[in-house]
Amino acid sequence: MKQLQFPHQTNFYRGKVRDVYTIADNWLVMIASDRISAFDVILPRPIPYKGQVLNQIAAYMLKATSDICPNWLVDTPAPNVAIGRKCDPFRVEMVVRGNLTGHAWRTYHSGKRELCGVALPEGMKENDYFPSPIITPSTKAEVGHDEDISRSEIISRGLVNEADYSQLEKYTLALFQRGKEIAAKQGLILVDTKYEFGKIGDTVYLMDEIHTPDSSRYFYAEGFEERQQKGERQQQLSKEFVREWLIANNFMGKEGQTVPEMSDEWVKTISGRYIELYEKVIGQPFKPQALSDEETYQRALLSLSNLS
Repeated sequence: MKQLQFPHQTNFYRGKVRDVYTIADNWLVMIASDRISAFDVILPRPIPYKGQVLNQIAAYMLKATSDICPNWLVDTPAPNVAIGRKCDPFRVEMVVRGNLTGHAWRTYHSGKRELCGVALPEGMKENDYFPSPIITPSTKAEVGHDEDISRSEIISRGLVNEADYSQLEKYTLALFQRGKEIAAKQGLILVDTKYEFGKIGDTVYLMDEIHTPDSSRYFYAEGFEERQQKGERQQQLSKEFVREWLIANNFMGKEGQTVPEMSDEWVKTISGRYIELYEKVIGQPFKPQALSDEETYQRALLSLSNLS
């Protein structure tokens, strides 16, 4: 999507997936593109309807958790557009894990028994449940790779003060529990996810997207225990299958590595997996909507005019 220009626009930021417009230093227009990233690298081909999937799942989940924590969202005037309050962001991501999967498993499998200052129990297998969910935060990088960081480092480096961090921990665990309950009703397990928070004045707000396939990992609940006992791979809905494909093709975002070619068939497969997750999580059929840049702009403009 081309870069737009809104009245009273004071900033523009193009992230890995989203284009974010700041309006009058008070509001954000966030447009979820069809870009896809992995290992902090934007892959060369867009994924059809990915932006709509992310935006609509996030809006659904923000509404479903608004009683736990205030959030930034005010309106979703177009399939891939969200408008909300501009917050002063904390420079950390609150990653919460219910199972030993992904990055946590790779760390564990390498022989380490600590992640972000959190001790990992002995004798666990890949995808096993932790005794209770763990929080493994990361720094929020403007460019390049996010980095693991511990609670004590966050506080000692002044990234978040202790009182605010305690609040973030409480919100994170409560949001994760709600996310797991929503997932369970649809026959899914919310395995891990991440949350971003910010402040307006003294109030902490939940920001960005939540419980989407870009920020979360889901397993199918049916047959989970049986697959664990047999040591079989879990059936999952997440972006992890894209990472696994990249790893299998010798790409992990490291210097000198080249992103493998993405065929039309592979792009279609990724799009289908995103739509599958939408329908599974939301429990409703996905309705593709393809708006032009001008239609998207006009809808966002009308919504902004109603805020002022």
